[in-house]
Amino acid sequence: MLPFFATCPKGLESLLTDELQQLGASELQETVAGVAFRGSLETAYRACLWSRLASRIMLQLADFTMRDDMDLYLGAANIEWERHIQEGQTFAVDFSGGNNAITNTQYGALKIKDAIVDRLSKRRGERPSVDKRAPDIRILAHLKRNQLSITLDLSGPALHQRGYRQQAGEAPLKENLAAAILLRSGWDRRAPLVDPMCGSGTLLIEAALMAADQAPGLLRPRFGFMAWSGHDDALWQQVKAEATVRATRGLKQAAPVLFGFDQDKRVLGFARDNAEAAGVAALVRFEQGSVDNLTNPAEQPGWLISNPPYGERLSEFPSLLGLHQALGDKLRDQFKGWHVSLISSSPELLSCLRLRPEKSYKLFNGALACELRNYRIAEDARAARPLAEDFANRLAKNLKALEKWARTEQIDCYRLYDADLPEYNAAIDRYRDHLVIQEYAAPKSIPEHKARARFFDLVQAAMAVTGVTGDKVVLKVRARQKGTEQYEKLDRREQWMEVQEHNARLLVNLYDYLDTGLFLDHRPIRRRLGELARGKDFLNLFAYTGTATVHAGLGGARSTTTVDMSRTYLAWAERNMQLNGLTGRRHQFIQADCLGWLSQSGQSGADYDLIFVDPPTFSNSKRMEDSFDVQRDHVELLHLLSKRLRPDGLLIFSNNKRHFKLDHEALAELGLAAKDITRASLPKDFARNPQIHNCWEIRWSQPHE
Repeated sequence: MLPFFATCPKGLESLLTDELQQLGASELQETVAGVAFRGSLETAYRACLWSRLASRIMLQLADFTMRDDMDLYLGAANIEWERHIQEGQTFAVDFSGGNNAITNTQYGALKIKDAIVDRLSKRRGERPSVDKRAPDIRILAHLKRNQLSITLDLSGPALHQRGYRQQAGEAPLKENLAAAILLRSGWDRRAPLVDPMCGSGTLLIEAALMAADQAPGLLRPRFGFMAWSGHDDALWQQVKAEATVRATRGLKQAAPVLFGFDQDKRVLGFARDNAEAAGVAALVRFEQGSVDNLTNPAEQPGWLISNPPYGERLSEFPSLLGLHQALGDKLRDQFKGWHVSLISSSPELLSCLRLRPEKSYKLFNGALACELRNYRIAEDARAARPLAEDFANRLAKNLKALEKWARTEQIDCYRLYDADLPEYNAAIDRYRDHLVIQEYAAPKSIPEHKARARFFDLVQAAMAVTGVTGDKVVLKVRARQKGTEQYEKLDRREQWMEVQEHNARLLVNLYDYLDTGLFLDHRPIRRRLGELARGKDFLNLFAYTGTATVHAGLGGARSTTTVDMSRTYLAWAERNMQLNGLTGRRHQFIQADCLGWLSQSGQSGADYDLIFVDPPTFSNSKRMEDSFDVQRDHVELLHLLSKRLRPDGLLIFSNNKRHFKLDHEALAELGLAAKDITRASLPKDFARNPQIHNCWEIRWSQPHE
């Protein structure tokens, strides 16, 4: 009996143990991502040919304690390499793991290579060659703590490479993971099987191979053991011939009913080609169709098994929520009495099915942790209750109140919902036919998983109420920032949308930044600036994307000056102005630190009739103690601005700091008087949030020269 080791994806160890036992292995011992076992050479051949779960089958050559590189060299040199590598053959060494002595895998591989070369050169008088790309013999070494194992790879290419895959869609399942999903699902190989999102067909082809008793390795032209000195070709041909007979008989006797659907016609072509190459095309029916149009194609209950897309980008998430909600509805409506198994790296998406799993398993798709959930659809399953009913009712009420108003005002963008209900803590803004949903951080008293579930319910309910599809829903989730959390990513689409605000045309970008380029709560202020600007010289400081400048320009300003420190936002402002035909030398754009620019240019005299300033709550700056705090520094800011304000001029000062207190006494000492217009500056869609911003009109309190 020979010692072997079989590797597999994490999570499949117990399944692999059962499979190897059925293939004749004994003394099985599970480890992480693998199973050690003993058996005859025939057992190893059967494992290579028949294992649906293993990644590699390896012959164990040595296992010893290794504390330093000399132990490594001597241990490797003590192996009888002349029994495994023939004269003239090439070899390669792959090394993984490490300890305090060996921290570099290339160095570990080099020491073993040196030991092999030295031993074979001494015994044969000929130095063997190394071929890292396509060696005849591949040696694998793994070091864990101080224990090193050296094995000979009997598989060659990884065993999940069955030989039938011609082409694949995006992120296909590995074949051994697909086989594991089928086994974990409990699929009865005589029962119907449906994959509603089959992609390139891996799950269905693996199912067909199982149903037809096809050895998964029968199509492979080469295994690693074929070049090994210990290979018994007669025995191998006997094992292979037996598998060929079983395959022929099994294909004739198999009568599974396997159905695959996908909305991508191109990927379905891949699936058909792969099934043809696997020899099971007659067993699988592929049809183009989306989940929305899914109907039950079978005459009796069976299994629905699939790997739904789970995405990596935040922008994909709303569509995926809608997809999973639609799938759950279809399962309850069309697949009563069926078994369902779905794998996903996002348990939250699976929760959108609103089905209770009977069992769940942890699996890995490559390095990606996934969960496989098994469900049973009740015979009397009913349609799921509407999601987040209280929220949906409130949103519908808001929509009815605001939609007509927005059309009358010629407004494309407005706030639909702003945390009206504490348990649904988000803001929802409408941008034409898009929704921008921004999640607020949940109170610490609410568990994170519960907050996430509510948020996903909110997103799905918002799509249902507004009729906006998932591809036009944009999520801005500021609170998730853990490691490589998928929800913190922002796209870089450079996708611009033109919107209307009263008589102005403006560009917004819903995807690339946390903000869209348009502060909706300032809409009345911008309109007021347009009404005041005729014949005036206008200054917009901390201008952002210049939307206030656009309104002033359209209102007939004699000149406009737009100042911001960001080159990106200033370029955006220029595009907004050009979109409205506001070009020429009377419209200036200045990239500068706003406070520094005020200080340097203040000596030129009072040259503005109308000034709008909306500074950040806090910012690093070259002035004012190396930072800017609007509460601490607003008097100094307004003092600098007053030097630019003409005697009969008007300065509109706004900020978004909650509980901000304007220093009226200090302004009075400067000869300035402020009138609070905060309430009047709030638009209808922000009526629930009077603290969204603060706003004052500031003028000279007495004639000023």
